[in-house]
Amino acid sequence: MNTATSAVIYRTQAQWAPLTGRLRVPGDKSISHRAIMLGALADGVTEISGFLQGEDSLNTLRCFRAMGVDITEPNQGFVQVFGVGLQGLRPPAHPLYVGNSGTSMRLMAGILAGQAFDTVLEGDASLSRRPMRRVIEPLTQMGAVIESAEGGRSPLTIRGGRRLKAINYVLPMASAQVKSCVLLAGLYAAGTTCVTEPAPTRDHTERMLTGFGYTVHRSTATACVEGGGRLTSRQIEVPADISSAAFFMVAASIAPEADLTLLHVGINPTRTGIIDILKLMGADITLHNPRDVGGEPVADIQIKSAALQGIDIPESLVPLAIDEFPVLFIAAACAVGRTVLTGAEELRVKESDRIAVMADGLQKLGINATPTFDGMVIEGQGAAALPFGTAEIWSQGDHRIAMAFAVAGLRAHGEITIHNCEFVETSFPGFAALFRGCGGGLQDTVAHEVSA
Repeated sequence: MNTATSAVIYRTQAQWAPLTGRLRVPGDKSISHRAIMLGALADGVTEISGFLQGEDSLNTLRCFRAMGVDITEPNQGFVQVFGVGLQGLRPPAHPLYVGNSGTSMRLMAGILAGQAFDTVLEGDASLSRRPMRRVIEPLTQMGAVIESAEGGRSPLTIRGGRRLKAINYVLPMASAQVKSCVLLAGLYAAGTTCVTEPAPTRDHTERMLTGFGYTVHRSTATACVEGGGRLTSRQIEVPADISSAAFFMVAASIAPEADLTLLHVGINPTRTGIIDILKLMGADITLHNPRDVGGEPVADIQIKSAALQGIDIPESLVPLAIDEFPVLFIAAACAVGRTVLTGAEELRVKESDRIAVMADGLQKLGINATPTFDGMVIEGQGAAALPFGTAEIWSQGDHRIAMAFAVAGLRAHGEITIHNCEFVETSFPGFAALFRGCGGGLQDTVAHEVSA
């Protein structure tokens, strides 16, 4: 039987116009997820502005609707969540589908471990290949009962009615998702649950819990919550996502005559590795009008063209930029000299094996890129010439891979064709149009294919 499928394809144009102007990228995905989750568990009505209307965060919204939470339809980023309290969720009629969102699955596992009813969490084919044992193990230590597919992968069946106990958990590797999962389970546990991390990771969960009136005790590397409290509704303004801004930061750094300002970007210090790394490479980046919005630091970021230099990326910055490395690899290819990344084995288990997929694509474009087990070595070609050739790239359905190679098109001497870009909408709705609007040459089309 023949099956018709469709996929979005990007084609970059060899011509370019200077990247200039002022723009705002969509709302922060990490904060959007957490705003829905904590708003649902709070007492009262939480109002969210700037909510990211991408498929990942919309799946989180749908999951909580399926558990009896009244949530309005997002309207230009504005959402109202009518919270039911920590004990008010109801059993869903069907498995909860989170699509491609590892954040949804891992954080919700912590919440669902404390419920009185059974639930099933499932995702798409890509998410079903990603490791979930890293949250199953600490939750099991807390008394949860979780059944998984082979190898600790989803779907996850979480048995309800278990009395959770507090634990002191030392993360074996830096992971904000695992840290958040355990802290959220700690809301339902008897005693004080603490999580210690080996390196700083994004702290949106701790900040937002505090904003909802739930006490979080924090030291340098440890965060603790005591079970049995309550969350109180609030207003949340979601800043622009620095992970989405990263594509334009690199684009403006490598494109000639660029002067681009990104508005209202979240600059949480656990997320600014992209800025620190680019500055070490010589990028011209200036932060304007720094301010605090609802507990999250925000600024306008101006980026101008710069001659980048290859560097050894400090391992201390890796957890602070883990999602931005696909586009940082593009910056490295346009830098003068060698860039070396180590300590980033987490990239192997993202939406794709981002080390392998990026190395393969860079090699096709004529870049000397050598993958290692925990990073990559890239011999930069400099931006005086046009370092990238012409090639067809398969993004493996990974949104950040697709957008990274779209940025590479700014410094290519021919067309780059990027396949399987439909998942870009999961994190960055309207990316192609926004990229074109500030001067980037990019066409997005839908290709129809028939497979047996």
